Amino acid sequence: MGYIVPVIVVLALLLSFLKVIPEYERGVVFFLGRFQSVYGPGLRMVVPVLQRMVRVDLRTIVMDVPSQDVISRDNVTVKVNAVLYFRVVDPEKAIINVENYYAATSQLAQTTLRSVLGRHELDEMLSERDKLNADIQTSVDQRTDAWGIKVSNVEMKHVDLNENMVRAIARQAEAERERRAKVINAEGELQASVKLAEAAEIIGKQPQALQLRYLQTLKDISNETSSTVVFPLPLDLIEPFLKKLAK
Repeated sequence: MGYIVPVIVVLALLLSFLKVIPEYERGVVFFLGRFQSVYGPGLRMVVPVLQRMVRVDLRTIVMDVPSQDVISRDNVTVKVNAVLYFRVVDPEKAIINVENYYAATSQLAQTTLRSVLGRHELDEMLSERDKLNADIQTSVDQRTDAWGIKVSNVEMKHVDLNENMVRAIARQAEAERERRAKVINAEGELQASVKLAEAAEIIGKQPQALQLRYLQTLKDISNETSSTVVFPLPLDLIEPFLKKLAK
């Protein structure tokens, strides 16, 4: 019976040395303050006092980038927020090379967002989001490589404008629609004039076509409900009478 208590104490100490690391984590182990190794998933032993283990999650982390005041290249102030997707690919660098890799990545994403967007105009922010997202992702990923972090994607969520700028953009869009309508109308007039010129040329070569057109016009007039009907007369019918009057 006297040996039971010491055995239980020894077993408890041995169990306290054992650590279970899940599949999605890695353990960065230090021996007397110096880096020793990176433990993979499974049952691992860590000796207290002599060893210290820091767990690192390898899963993709979704980080909200707070709204940033950005001044575009054409001097328009907007508020932009984004979402950042990244994960740790080198646990050793993530623990040793930076104090807090999550906070460091967050601050870097905010400054990079302002820097990259500030080199573009407002129209590019609104119409070329995919290109700007790729530029931000590349810039952040290059600078976090030394921390053992891989940035897989960056997405801008909202580009907020002040009320005056919204009204200005609405007026610009309306003016653009009017311009397009005028251009389309002018192109239609041009095409119609070309067709009329072609028709006049054909009728000039074949007078019978003019007679058929005249009969078609009379038919169209007869279908109208108006009480007054004006009959157009071809010039070749009245030309003999005009000559006699001239004589």
